[in-house]
Amino acid sequence: MAKGYWVIRVDVTKPEQFKAYAEANGSALKKYGAKFLARAGNFENPEGNTRSRNTIVEFPSYQAAVDCWHSPEYQEAMKLRRHAAAMDLVILEGYEGPQPS
Repeated sequence: MAKGYWVIRVDVTKPEQFKAYAEANGSALKKYGAKFLARAGNFENPEGNTRSRNTIVEFPSYQAAVDCWHSPEYQEAMKLRRHAAAMDLVILEGYEGPQPS
């Protein structure tokens, strides 16, 4: 079964309120087996547009990633973020096909 991922780009406008969101979303992320692979670290943007922070969250399956976003726990946490940041979030299915050799 392919893993699932959240690919997130965010510009935080109200840091204290965003911090409350980040703390509140922990219960949903834990419930659905999430693991941070990258979280607001250094980055380069050689092409296209970006935001000031980028995060990649891994889930045990694509369905877990979708279910987490739709969960009541995450939807409640999202209310804290709505006026604290501009965010793009893509839910992506992992790839299990051939790799470059």
